[in-house]
Amino acid sequence: MAAVAVVLTGTLVLSGCSTGDTSDGETSEAASPAAFVIAQHFPDPDVLKIGDTYYAYATNSLTANVQFATSDDLETWEIADEDAFPELPAWAEEGRTWAPDVAELADGRFALYFTAQDAASSKQCIGAATADAPIGPFVATSDTPLICPLDEGGAIDAASFTDADGSRYLVWKNDGNCCALDTWLQLSPLGPDGVSLAGEPVRLLSQTEEWEGSLIEAPVIVTHDDSYVLFYSANDYGGYSYATGYATAPALTGPYTKADGPLLTSALTDEAYIGPGGQDIISGPDGSDRIVFHSWDPAIAYRGMNVLPLSWDDSTPVVKLP
Repeated sequence: MAAVAVVLTGTLVLSGCSTGDTSDGETSEAASPAAFVIAQHFPDPDVLKIGDTYYAYATNSLTANVQFATSDDLETWEIADEDAFPELPAWAEEGRTWAPDVAELADGRFALYFTAQDAASSKQCIGAATADAPIGPFVATSDTPLICPLDEGGAIDAASFTDADGSRYLVWKNDGNCCALDTWLQLSPLGPDGVSLAGEPVRLLSQTEEWEGSLIEAPVIVTHDDSYVLFYSANDYGGYSYATGYATAPALTGPYTKADGPLLTSALTDEAYIGPGGQDIISGPDGSDRIVFHSWDPAIAYRGMNVLPLSWDDSTPVVKLP
Protein backbone atom coordinates (compact mmCIF):
# COMPACT_ATOMS: atom_id res chain seq x y z
CA MET A 1 0.00 0.00 0.00
CA ALA A 2 1.01 3.63 -0.47
CA ALA A 3 2.08 5.85 2.41
CA VAL A 4 -0.19 8.46 3.92
CA ALA A 5 0.89 11.65 5.64
CA VAL A 6 -0.77 14.51 7.47
CA VAL A 7 1.35 17.40 8.70
CA LEU A 8 0.14 19.43 11.66
CA THR A 9 1.82 22.65 12.69
CA GLY A 10 4.73 21.26 14.69
CA THR A 11 3.41 17.70 14.54
CA LEU A 12 3.84 14.94 11.96
CA VAL A 13 1.23 12.23 11.67
CA LEU A 14 2.32 9.29 9.50
CA SER A 15 0.06 6.29 8.92
CA GLY A 16 -2.05 7.31 11.90
CA CYS A 17 0.78 7.64 14.46
CA SER A 18 1.59 11.02 16.08
CA THR A 19 4.83 12.11 17.70
CA GLY A 20 2.79 14.14 20.19
CA ASP A 21 5.53 16.80 20.24
CA THR A 22 5.53 20.33 18.88
CA SER A 23 8.57 21.75 17.10
CA ASP A 24 9.85 23.31 20.33
CA GLY A 25 9.62 20.03 22.22
CA GLU A 26 6.46 20.80 24.20
CA THR A 27 3.68 18.23 24.26
CA SER A 28 0.83 19.19 21.94
CA GLU A 29 -2.75 19.38 23.19
CA ALA A 30 -5.97 18.57 21.38
CA ALA A 31 -6.78 21.15 18.74
CA SER A 32 -9.68 23.55 19.05
CA PRO A 33 -12.40 23.28 16.40
CA ALA A 34 -11.11 24.87 13.22
CA ALA A 35 -12.69 27.98 11.73
CA PHE A 36 -14.80 27.29 8.64
CA VAL A 37 -14.31 29.36 5.50
CA ILE A 38 -18.08 28.91 5.04
CA ALA A 39 -19.60 28.59 8.51
CA GLN A 40 -23.05 27.30 7.60
CA HIS A 41 -24.66 24.30 5.89
CA PHE A 42 -22.48 23.82 2.79
CA PRO A 43 -21.71 20.09 2.44
CA ASP A 44 -20.06 18.11 -0.38
CA PRO A 45 -18.22 21.13 -1.82
CA ASP A 46 -16.98 21.27 -5.40
CA VAL A 47 -14.74 24.16 -6.46
CA LEU A 48 -14.13 25.50 -9.96
CA LYS A 49 -11.80 28.34 -10.96
CA ILE A 50 -12.73 30.53 -13.93
CA GLY A 51 -10.42 33.46 -14.55
CA ASP A 52 -9.55 34.92 -11.16
CA THR A 53 -12.77 33.75 -9.49
CA TYR A 54 -13.42 30.56 -7.54
CA TYR A 55 -16.92 29.09 -7.54
CA ALA A 56 -17.94 26.65 -4.81
CA TYR A 57 -21.06 24.50 -5.16
CA ALA A 58 -22.76 22.42 -2.46
CA THR A 59 -25.63 20.08 -1.66
CA ASN A 60 -29.09 21.64 -1.53
CA SER A 61 -30.19 24.04 1.18
CA LEU A 62 -33.75 24.80 2.25
CA THR A 63 -33.97 27.45 -0.48
CA ALA A 64 -31.72 26.23 -3.31
CA ASN A 65 -31.29 23.00 -5.25
CA VAL A 66 -27.65 23.90 -5.85
CA GLN A 67 -26.23 26.58 -3.58
CA PHE A 68 -23.02 28.35 -4.57
CA ALA A 69 -20.50 30.90 -3.34
CA THR A 70 -17.67 32.92 -4.91
CA SER A 71 -14.19 33.96 -3.80
CA ASP A 72 -10.98 35.40 -5.22
CA ASP A 73 -8.66 33.79 -2.65
CA LEU A 74 -10.35 30.59 -1.35
CA GLU A 75 -10.49 32.18 2.11
CA THR A 76 -13.24 34.81 2.02
CA TRP A 77 -16.47 33.68 0.39
CA GLU A 78 -19.67 35.42 -0.66
CA ILE A 79 -22.67 33.11 -0.59
CA ALA A 80 -25.11 33.77 -3.40
CA ASP A 81 -28.80 34.33 -2.84
CA GLU A 82 -29.61 32.67 -6.17
CA ASP A 83 -30.11 28.99 -6.96
CA ALA A 84 -27.68 27.78 -9.66
CA PHE A 85 -30.21 25.08 -10.67
CA PRO A 86 -33.65 26.58 -10.01
CA GLU A 87 -35.74 24.02 -11.91
CA LEU A 88 -35.18 20.28 -11.56
CA PRO A 89 -36.07 17.92 -14.42
CA ALA A 90 -39.35 16.01 -14.29
CA TRP A 91 -37.66 12.79 -13.14
CA ALA A 92 -36.21 14.41 -10.00
CA GLU A 93 -37.90 15.02 -6.65
CA GLU A 94 -37.22 18.24 -4.74
CA GLY A 95 -35.14 18.29 -1.58
CA ARG A 96 -32.42 15.71 -2.24
CA THR A 97 -30.08 17.39 -4.75
CA TRP A 98 -26.66 16.28 -3.58
CA ALA A 99 -22.97 16.77 -4.29
CA PRO A 100 -23.00 18.95 -7.44
CA ASP A 101 -19.98 19.11 -9.73
CA VAL A 102 -19.47 21.85 -12.34
CA ALA A 103 -17.00 21.71 -15.23
CA GLU A 104 -16.25 23.97 -18.18
CA LEU A 105 -16.96 22.33 -21.53
CA ALA A 106 -14.94 22.60 -24.72
CA ASP A 107 -17.41 25.07 -26.24
CA GLY A 108 -17.16 27.46 -23.27
CA ARG A 109 -20.44 26.43 -21.69
CA PHE A 110 -20.64 24.76 -18.28
CA ALA A 111 -21.91 21.34 -17.26
CA LEU A 112 -23.51 20.53 -13.92
CA TYR A 113 -23.50 16.92 -12.77
CA PHE A 114 -25.94 16.45 -9.90
CA THR A 115 -27.53 13.75 -7.77
CA ALA A 116 -31.29 13.79 -7.21
CA GLN A 117 -34.03 11.42 -6.11
CA ASP A 118 -35.62 9.57 -9.02
CA ALA A 119 -39.37 9.97 -8.62
CA ALA A 120 -40.15 6.63 -10.23
CA SER A 121 -37.86 4.46 -8.10
CA SER A 122 -37.11 6.66 -5.04
CA LYS A 123 -33.41 5.89 -5.62
CA GLN A 124 -30.77 8.59 -5.95
CA CYS A 125 -29.54 8.98 -9.54
CA ILE A 126 -27.16 11.25 -11.46
CA GLY A 127 -28.25 13.83 -14.02
CA ALA A 128 -26.63 16.51 -16.16
CA ALA A 129 -27.46 20.13 -16.93
CA THR A 130 -25.79 22.97 -18.83
CA ALA A 131 -25.54 26.75 -18.60
CA ASP A 132 -23.77 29.62 -20.33
CA ALA A 133 -22.22 30.83 -17.06
CA PRO A 134 -20.75 29.08 -14.01
CA ILE A 135 -23.47 30.56 -11.79
CA GLY A 136 -26.23 29.14 -14.00
CA PRO A 137 -29.09 29.01 -14.33
CA PHE A 138 -28.42 25.39 -15.29
CA VAL A 139 -31.02 23.58 -17.38
CA ALA A 140 -31.28 19.79 -17.42
CA THR A 141 -30.16 18.13 -20.64
CA SER A 142 -32.65 15.25 -20.46
CA ASP A 143 -35.93 14.24 -18.88
CA THR A 144 -34.27 11.00 -17.71
CA PRO A 145 -31.22 10.44 -15.48
CA LEU A 146 -27.75 10.12 -16.99
CA ILE A 147 -26.63 7.33 -14.62
CA CYS A 148 -29.18 5.30 -12.67
CA PRO A 149 -28.22 1.63 -12.01
CA LEU A 150 -31.25 0.65 -9.95
CA ASP A 151 -29.98 -2.91 -9.43
CA GLU A 152 -26.91 -1.41 -7.71
CA GLY A 153 -28.91 0.93 -5.47
CA GLY A 154 -28.77 3.97 -7.76
CA ALA A 155 -25.86 6.39 -8.22
CA ILE A 156 -24.53 9.45 -6.40
CA ASP A 157 -21.53 11.77 -6.09
CA ALA A 158 -20.49 12.38 -9.69
CA ALA A 159 -17.19 14.19 -10.25
CA SER A 160 -15.80 15.20 -13.62
CA PHE A 161 -12.29 14.45 -14.86
CA THR A 162 -10.56 15.49 -18.08
CA ASP A 163 -7.48 13.48 -19.05
CA ALA A 164 -4.38 14.88 -20.75
CA ASP A 165 -5.72 13.93 -24.20
CA GLY A 166 -8.96 15.85 -23.60
CA SER A 167 -11.10 12.77 -22.94
CA ARG A 168 -13.83 13.43 -20.39
CA TYR A 169 -15.08 11.11 -17.66
CA LEU A 170 -17.37 10.96 -14.66
CA VAL A 171 -16.30 9.11 -11.54
CA TRP A 172 -19.20 8.21 -9.28
CA LYS A 173 -20.49 5.80 -6.64
CA ASN A 174 -23.25 3.24 -6.84
CA ASP A 175 -25.39 3.86 -3.76
CA GLY A 176 -25.22 0.27 -2.57
CA ASN A 177 -25.33 1.10 1.12
CA CYS A 178 -28.98 2.04 0.63
CA CYS A 179 -29.73 -1.61 -0.02
CA ALA A 180 -27.08 -3.74 1.78
CA LEU A 181 -24.90 -3.88 -1.36
CA ASP A 182 -21.25 -3.08 -1.94
CA THR A 183 -20.35 0.45 -2.92
CA TRP A 184 -18.06 0.84 -5.93
CA LEU A 185 -16.36 3.94 -7.23
CA GLN A 186 -16.91 3.71 -10.98
CA LEU A 187 -15.57 5.54 -14.02
CA SER A 188 -17.81 6.34 -17.02
CA PRO A 189 -16.49 7.84 -20.27
CA LEU A 190 -18.35 10.87 -21.60
CA GLY A 191 -18.98 11.89 -25.18
CA PRO A 192 -17.47 15.02 -26.74
CA ASP A 193 -20.47 17.07 -25.57
CA GLY A 194 -19.57 16.28 -21.95
CA VAL A 195 -23.14 15.39 -20.97
CA SER A 196 -23.73 12.02 -22.64
CA LEU A 197 -22.24 8.61 -21.92
CA ALA A 198 -19.76 7.04 -24.34
CA GLY A 199 -19.23 3.57 -22.89
CA GLU A 200 -19.73 1.19 -20.00
CA PRO A 201 -18.45 2.04 -16.50
CA VAL A 202 -15.26 0.57 -15.06
CA ARG A 203 -15.16 -0.35 -11.38
CA LEU A 204 -12.18 1.19 -9.56
CA LEU A 205 -12.51 0.65 -5.79
CA SER A 206 -14.91 -0.68 -3.17
CA GLN A 207 -14.96 -0.63 0.63
CA THR A 208 -12.30 -3.04 1.94
CA GLU A 209 -10.65 -1.34 4.94
CA GLU A 210 -11.90 -1.31 8.52
CA TRP A 211 -11.86 2.49 8.72
CA GLU A 212 -14.13 2.67 5.66
CA GLY A 213 -17.03 0.93 7.37
CA SER A 214 -19.73 -0.21 4.96
CA LEU A 215 -19.20 2.33 2.19
CA ILE A 216 -16.92 4.56 0.19
CA GLU A 217 -18.14 7.59 -1.79
CA ALA A 218 -17.39 11.15 -2.94
CA PRO A 219 -14.66 10.25 -5.46
CA VAL A 220 -12.48 12.84 -7.18
CA ILE A 221 -9.51 12.11 -9.46
CA VAL A 222 -6.46 14.30 -10.03
CA THR A 223 -3.09 13.64 -11.63
CA HIS A 224 0.28 14.26 -10.03
CA ASP A 225 3.58 13.46 -11.73
CA ASP A 226 2.90 10.14 -13.46
CA SER A 227 0.13 8.96 -11.13
CA TYR A 228 -3.63 9.16 -11.00
CA VAL A 229 -4.74 9.96 -7.46
CA LEU A 230 -8.29 9.03 -6.44
CA PHE A 231 -9.50 10.80 -3.30
CA TYR A 232 -12.63 9.48 -1.62
CA SER A 233 -14.67 9.59 1.59
CA ALA A 234 -15.84 6.64 3.66
CA ASN A 235 -18.00 5.48 6.57
CA ASP A 236 -21.07 7.15 8.10
CA TYR A 237 -21.27 10.80 7.05
CA GLY A 238 -23.36 11.71 10.09
CA GLY A 239 -20.61 12.06 12.68
CA TYR A 240 -17.07 11.38 13.83
CA SER A 241 -16.38 8.22 11.79
CA TYR A 242 -16.57 9.89 8.37
CA ALA A 243 -13.10 10.28 6.87
CA THR A 244 -11.09 10.98 3.72
CA GLY A 245 -8.73 8.55 2.00
CA TYR A 246 -6.97 8.13 -1.31
CA ALA A 247 -5.55 5.57 -3.72
CA THR A 248 -3.05 5.82 -6.59
CA ALA A 249 -2.74 4.16 -9.98
CA PRO A 250 -0.42 4.24 -13.01
CA ALA A 251 -3.42 4.47 -15.36
CA LEU A 252 -6.82 6.10 -15.14
CA THR A 253 -8.68 2.79 -15.05
CA GLY A 254 -6.32 1.35 -12.43
CA PRO A 255 -5.36 -0.80 -10.72
CA TYR A 256 -5.63 1.59 -7.76
CA THR A 257 -3.61 0.96 -4.59
CA LYS A 258 -5.10 2.32 -1.39
CA ALA A 259 -2.95 4.18 1.13
CA ASP A 260 -2.03 2.44 4.37
CA GLY A 261 -4.66 4.45 6.22
CA PRO A 262 -6.97 7.46 5.89
CA LEU A 263 -5.69 10.92 5.01
CA LEU A 264 -8.04 12.95 7.22
CA THR A 265 -10.08 11.75 10.20
CA SER A 266 -11.57 13.29 13.32
CA ALA A 267 -8.85 11.60 15.40
CA LEU A 268 -5.92 12.53 13.15
CA THR A 269 -6.96 16.18 13.42
CA ASP A 270 -7.53 16.04 17.20
CA GLU A 271 -11.20 16.72 16.39
CA ALA A 272 -10.42 20.10 14.90
CA TYR A 273 -12.33 18.68 11.92
CA ILE A 274 -15.22 16.35 12.77
CA GLY A 275 -16.07 13.86 10.04
CA PRO A 276 -13.89 15.43 7.31
CA GLY A 277 -15.01 14.42 3.82
CA GLY A 278 -16.76 15.33 0.59
CA GLN A 279 -13.43 16.63 -0.66
CA ASP A 280 -12.23 18.39 -3.81
CA ILE A 281 -8.76 19.47 -4.96
CA ILE A 282 -8.08 22.90 -6.49
CA SER A 283 -5.04 25.04 -7.27
CA GLY A 284 -4.82 28.16 -5.10
CA PRO A 285 -3.96 31.71 -6.20
CA ASP A 286 -0.26 30.98 -5.57
CA GLY A 287 -0.35 27.89 -7.79
CA SER A 288 -0.11 25.36 -4.96
CA ASP A 289 -2.86 22.84 -4.30
CA ARG A 290 -5.61 23.03 -1.70
CA ILE A 291 -7.97 20.39 -0.38
CA VAL A 292 -11.54 21.62 0.09
CA PHE A 293 -13.82 19.55 2.31
CA HIS A 294 -16.70 19.69 4.74
CA SER A 295 -16.77 18.82 8.43
CA TRP A 296 -19.30 19.07 11.23
CA ASP A 297 -19.59 21.94 13.67
CA PRO A 298 -19.03 20.89 17.33
CA ALA A 299 -22.78 20.52 17.92
CA ILE A 300 -23.15 18.24 14.86
CA ALA A 301 -25.77 20.68 13.57
CA TYR A 302 -24.34 21.51 10.12
CA ARG A 303 -21.41 20.77 7.82
CA GLY A 304 -19.33 23.82 6.93
CA MET A 305 -16.58 24.18 4.33
CA ASN A 306 -12.84 24.07 4.98
CA VAL A 307 -9.78 24.80 2.82
CA LEU A 308 -6.29 23.52 3.72
CA PRO A 309 -2.90 23.45 1.95
CA LEU A 310 -2.12 20.22 0.09
CA SER A 311 1.44 19.38 -0.92
CA TRP A 312 2.98 16.25 -2.41
CA ASP A 313 5.73 13.77 -1.56
CA ASP A 314 5.96 12.03 -4.93
CA SER A 315 2.39 10.69 -5.33
CA THR A 316 1.60 10.95 -1.59
CA PRO A 317 -0.68 13.89 -0.72
CA VAL A 318 0.29 15.78 2.44
CA VAL A 319 -2.29 17.95 4.23
CA LYS A 320 -1.02 20.75 6.48
CA LEU A 321 -3.31 21.35 9.43
CA PRO A 322 -3.39 24.67 11.31
